[in-house]
Amino acid sequence: MLSRTADHLFWMARYMERAENVARMLDVNYRMSLLPQSANDIERQWRAALDTMGQLEQYEKGGGAYQPLEVMRFMVLDRQNSSSIYSCLRAARENAHAVRGTLTSELWETTNATWIAMRSFNQVGLEGDGASEFFEWVKFRSHLSRGVTVGTMLRDESLHFIRLGTFLERGDSTARLLDVKFHELSTAGKHDDAAEYYQWSALLRSVSAFEIFRRVYRDVITPTRVVELLTLRRDMPRSLACCMEEVYGLLQQVSNQRSAETERRAGELAASLRFGRIDDIFEEGLHEYLTGFIERIADLGNQISNDFLVPVVTQSESQLQTM
Repeated sequence: MLSRTADHLFWMARYMERAENVARMLDVNYRMSLLPQSANDIERQWRAALDTMGQLEQYEKGGGAYQPLEVMRFMVLDRQNSSSIYSCLRAARENAHAVRGTLTSELWETTNATWIAMRSFNQVGLEGDGASEFFEWVKFRSHLSRGVTVGTMLRDESLHFIRLGTFLERGDSTARLLDVKFHELSTAGKHDDAAEYYQWSALLRSVSAFEIFRRVYRDVITPTRVVELLTLRRDMPRSLACCMEEVYGLLQQVSNQRSAETERRAGELAASLRFGRIDDIFEEGLHEYLTGFIERIADLGNQISNDFLVPVVTQSESQLQTM
């Protein structure tokens, strides 16, 4: 496969997944901001969310207030923000258009229709209950895109690079979300039991893991169990372990003469999660562990670009720096 074709497929999938992950982050923050709390707590939550998504500095340059509607407008509609949902869906469509002949007609129509619908959305739709409805729509369109991809694409390298982009982006996003939310919930001070339950359940729901948690643990929600589910459980679709196992397997499928070191690094990271223990993660420090994971994901992205895609300096480097 031509490296440019692989590059477009890889980034098409990453941008679609990124749009969904931004929607998940904003949704959980918005729901938590509705809880009774001080203005300082609300500001701290939104600052942390922007920092997690790598957008704090850019947002502060615009002088916006740390209020839900202002931050959501920036992360949903701002055309100058390369990581806004608007920009992500536009980039996904542009990458899909560049390799339209490689995609099935169903996948192209799904991606294109999502972008057309996004163009008609405006800030009024983020007010009141409209915010949560919009975030659910973004998640649904991303789910639809993945379903059409798996259900209609030939099982060849094109599909492998699409899936590779999806799981690499998902692993990065889960680590970022868990890092910022665990820190917030652990340092926010004591709340009543109902409030704490709502906060931890909101975090689980943000990664579609609430029902899974109930099936796996059948007990009260505790921080340790939440972290274990989202890091080490290979049967949890958005966990770090699941994502890295998929990345390693896909790299084996598309391997070439230059990719041995990339496969080794991916396999090493996947093995550390497969055989890791939650006690060791907390002993190291969850923040330090997740920061290290995010750095290794970024390194893998660079390695993949060098081995298979358009050189990092032309396209992928600037895209990686936006998150």
